[in-house]
This record gives sequence, C-alpha cells and structure tokens, in this order.
Amino acid sequence: MKRVVPGILIALCWFFLLFKGSSTLFSAVIAVVAIWATDEYVRMAGAQRFPPLQRILLDLILPLPLFATMITGDVGTGALYGLLLAFALLTIFIFVIYSDPTDSYNLFCRLAFGSMYLGVLSAFILGLRLLPEGGGWLLVLTAITAGSDTGAYYIGRAYGKSKLCPVISPNKTRAGVAGGFAFGVPAALLFAGVFLADPPWLFITISAILLTGAGIAGDLTESIIKRGAGVKDSGHCLGGHGGILDRIDSLLFCGPVLYFLLVIVR
Repeated sequence: MKRVVPGILIALCWFFLLFKGSSTLFSAVIAVVAIWATDEYVRMAGAQRFPPLQRILLDLILPLPLFATMITGDVGTGALYGLLLAFALLTIFIFVIYSDPTDSYNLFCRLAFGSMYLGVLSAFILGLRLLPEGGGWLLVLTAITAGSDTGAYYIGRAYGKSKLCPVISPNKTRAGVAGGFAFGVPAALLFAGVFLADPPWLFITISAILLTGAGIAGDLTESIIKRGAGVKDSGHCLGGHGGILDRIDSLLFCGPVLYFLLVIVR
C-alpha cells in the first residue's frame, strides 16, 4: 500500500494537469517539482550541511535552464542561456562561501552537473507540453516509463538472476530489462490509441523501444548519484516511492529523446 496509494494519487494529478490544467498551471507545477527534486539532489551532492538560505539559493540556481525556457517559450534558447547563467552563479557561489580548494572543486562539479541534469533535462518536459498534442505525447511517455518500471520490477523479481550493473544497482537484472521492454512498448501503443488523434504506429513503436532504453539509463544514472551520496532513496516524501527524483529519473532522460524524435524525425 505504501507504493500503490501514492502511485494512484500521482497518476490522477498528472492526468488532471494534462487534460484540465492550463499551460501556466503546468509550468507552475513543473517548476515546483523541479525545485523539490533539486533540493533532494543538492542534499545528496553534499550541501546538506549548508544553512537553509544557501540551500534555497542553490535550489533556485540549478533549475535556471527550466525557468529560462518558461520565459522564452523555446527549449533551445532558454536551456542554453539558463545553463550559462546557472554556471556563472554557481561559480560566484563557490567563490563566496567555500574555502577548501579540494572539497570546493568536488562540490562545484556536482552542482554544475545538477544544473544540466535537472535544469536542462526538465526543460524538455515543458518543451513537449508546448508541442501539438503535447499533453497526449506526455501521457504516452508516462505510460512507457511507468510500464517499463512495472515490467522491470515484477519480471525482475520473478526471473532475475543475471545482474545488469551490480556495482551501480545490485537489484537490477537483465530479465528486468526485458520485462521493461515487454511492458513499456505495449503501454505506449495503448495510450497512443486512446490519447492521440491519428497515432503514427511505426513511429510510436520504434520510439517506445528507444525511450524504454533511455528510461533505464535514467534510472541507472540516479543510482550512480545515490551510490555516491550513500543513500537508498533521494527522499521520503512519496512513501514507498521514495523522493521526487526517484519518480522522475526516467522522465528526465526520456523527455529530450522524445522531443527530438518529434521535432526532427517525425
């Protein structure tokens, strides 16, 4: 129940946001989620010992590519300018508050990576919403990541013996990866048939395969971060689902892939 109830509530809120919410409301919710996830990341990056005001400042600096995209309405321009501004402000932040050269370099690298990881990648989620039928495509994307996670979990538990990346994530197996593809692709086709006006089936099938792989890579990337931080979950706000970042790690990697597929390939 610790996983089921929060999962149902998250799904209902997401459906409401995409079908009933305005673009302004969507942007506001994405901004709040990004700031929350950033705070989880900042703590894992080593800034948990900082005073609250300094952590809040970092929580606002790292997602600047997303905020700039909201202002410009263009992912390319907004993400680039926001990333450059975030880099400049992080540099000043390290100059002002840090004195240990070795540790400050480590922290600076982690925070700079966080701006790319959370700020730039989340900007593409907003970019997808701005595309024609953006809400429907986001639901297809969500179906892929949710289906893949479900398939990987249950198939991996039942048949998983051979580990995928034991050093990074001991619980992930090759059978789980196969289960992710087995569930993710049909979920994409099902949701596309329901929520898209004229689904391009071949494009969706190929995209679902690529996006399932991207989602697994996103999951493993967050596992690397958590391994480095020595934590099991990024947070505890979602009960059995862990933290916000634990729920959006796959979406962060899948968003840019789907965006480029829709803009360049389709």
